[in-house]
Amino acid sequence: MIKKLTNRTLKEIKTLKQTYDVRDTVIKGFLLRVSPSGNMTYYLQYRNADGLQKHYKIGTTGNVTPVQARDIAEKKSGDVLNGIDVQADRKVKRKEAERTRFNTLGGFLHNTYKKWAMEHLRHGNEAIKRVERNFDYLSPRPLLEVNAWVIEKWRTDRLKAGITKVTVNRDIASLKSVISKAVEWDVIPYNPLAKIKPLKVTSLGRVRHLSDAEEKNIRKKLYERDEKLKKGRDSGNEWRSKRGYELYPDISGCTYADHLTPITLLTINTGLRRGEIFNLKWEDINLKSKTLTVQGATSKSGETRYIPLNSESLEILKQWKKQSIKGEYVFPAKDGNRMDNIKSAWTSIRESTKIKDFRFHDLRHTFASKLVMKGVPLNTVRELLGHADLKTTLRYAHLAPDHKADAVSLLNS
Repeated sequence: MIKKLTNRTLKEIKTLKQTYDVRDTVIKGFLLRVSPSGNMTYYLQYRNADGLQKHYKIGTTGNVTPVQARDIAEKKSGDVLNGIDVQADRKVKRKEAERTRFNTLGGFLHNTYKKWAMEHLRHGNEAIKRVERNFDYLSPRPLLEVNAWVIEKWRTDRLKAGITKVTVNRDIASLKSVISKAVEWDVIPYNPLAKIKPLKVTSLGRVRHLSDAEEKNIRKKLYERDEKLKKGRDSGNEWRSKRGYELYPDISGCTYADHLTPITLLTINTGLRRGEIFNLKWEDINLKSKTLTVQGATSKSGETRYIPLNSESLEILKQWKKQSIKGEYVFPAKDGNRMDNIKSAWTSIRESTKIKDFRFHDLRHTFASKLVMKGVPLNTVRELLGHADLKTTLRYAHLAPDHKADAVSLLNS
C-alpha cells in the first residue's frame, strides 16, 4: 500500500492477519509497518554502501507523530546519501553510550562492582553504602575523572568539617577499592587515585574504656530499664485483657526484658565485636565446657578463636537461653533471623547514663583494658580479642601496672 503518511492515513489503516507496509509517497523508503496486533512502527528503508537493504527504526505511532517521523526520515535519508549507514551508526553510538554508562563511577559501582562486592566481601553492602554516602556527587563522572586532585579537595573539606582522619582514610579506601577493580578488569587503563596516600594517624588509635564508676552506672541503668519495660508490659497486657485483645508474652518472671542487657554485659565480659555478637549461634556456646567460639567465617581476622566464659557470662547465657526465641541465633531479630542493629536501644541507655564520648565498641576496649590492668599478658589479650597483629593490642600497654618501671628496675645493681 502506498499513501502519504498523515494523521488521516493512520485513522484509515486496518489490521490484517499478516504484517504489511504502508509506503510514503513523499520520502523514498519512509514507511509504516502494521502488525496483526495493531502495533504500527515507522521505518526508513535504505541500502548501504555495500548494497545491503537495511531498516532504520524511527518509532511507534504512540510515541511519534507522522510529522515528527517524516522529519527524522528526511534527515536520515540525507545521511544515507552522504554515505552514512544510519542503522550501523546507531549501533555504534548505543555501544558507546553503554560503555560510557558503565565507565562512570556510578555506572561501574552499581552495574559491575556491586555484584562482585556482595559475593566476595564480608561487608560488601556496607562498602557500597560507604561509597554512595560519601561520593554520590561523583557518580556521573567517568572513572578516570575521579582523580587525585578531586579527592584531595574532598579530603580537605572533610577534615575542615571535623571528620577524623581515621574515618576519612576508611572512606577513601572504600573508593580506591572500586577504582582498583576497574583497573584490574581492564575497564580503565590506569588508577587515577594511585598517588593518594592515607593520612598519618597515631598507631595506638582510640582507647576509651569504662571507669569503675561508669560501669556501675551503666549496669544500674540497664537494670532500671529492664524493670521499666517489664512493668510497661504488665500494664499493657492488663489494658489489652480488659478489651479482649490478644496478650503480649509475659516477661515479668524473666531476668531480662529484652536483648540489650545481656548483649552489653556479655560484651564487657568477652570483648566480642558487635558483628560477632550478632553472628553468635547457640551451637557456638558450650555451657558445659564454659567456652564460646567465634567462627573464623564471621570474625574480622578470619581466624576461629575460643573465649573462656567467666561466671557472669555463663549465668547471662543460661538465663537468656531460658527466655529467648528458639532458633539458631543467640540474639535473633524479631523474625528469628540475624539481628543487625541495636543503635536505638544502645543510644537510649548511653544517654540515660550521661556517659560522654562512649561508643558500643568501647565495651570491647573495656574488656581489654580491665584484663591488662589486672596484669594479664598482652599476647593473651591479643588472642582473646582476635587481633591478627600484636601492634593493635599494644594500644593497651600503657595500662599495665608498672610494666615499664619493673623492666627498667632489672638494670639495678
